[in-house]
Amino acid sequence: MKQLIAAIVVTMALSVLAAQAAEPVNVSADDFTIDQTSNSATFAGNVVITRTGLKLWADKVLVLYGSGGQSDIDSLTATGNVRIKTDSQDATGAKATFDPDTLILKLSGNVTVVNAQGKLNGPELTINLKTNNSVFKGNKGGRVTGVFTPQ
Repeated sequence: MKQLIAAIVVTMALSVLAAQAAEPVNVSADDFTIDQTSNSATFAGNVVITRTGLKLWADKVLVLYGSGGQSDIDSLTATGNVRIKTDSQDATGAKATFDPDTLILKLSGNVTVVNAQGKLNGPELTINLKTNNSVFKGNKGGRVTGVFTPQ
């Protein structure tokens, strides 16, 4: 039963990270814990999550789900050596959070994004997957810097 719940939690949490909800999500980690009291699932140690066109690495991934059970995902938080790679870019940071209700993905902590056009660095990147709007923010004295390669 615990393995079935784990599969449901992971599939539902990560299905919102890609456009095709029917595609499989593959997860591997050193450890997996379900805490039904706190409605959470934790993957720890060398976490790798893959789906067509997307790969995420982190030391730890915490999935919180609501009163509707495993299909009612409230948030996903990846911490420690976070890396998110798509077909067109590679982003790293200390922490990533995703809210499936708002479709907002935040990457924070010495964020670096590299793609064919160049490289950006800054304290925090917020991506609205609904509007395809991205904001790289400098905060607390941190600045956004970049190097762009003309095509």
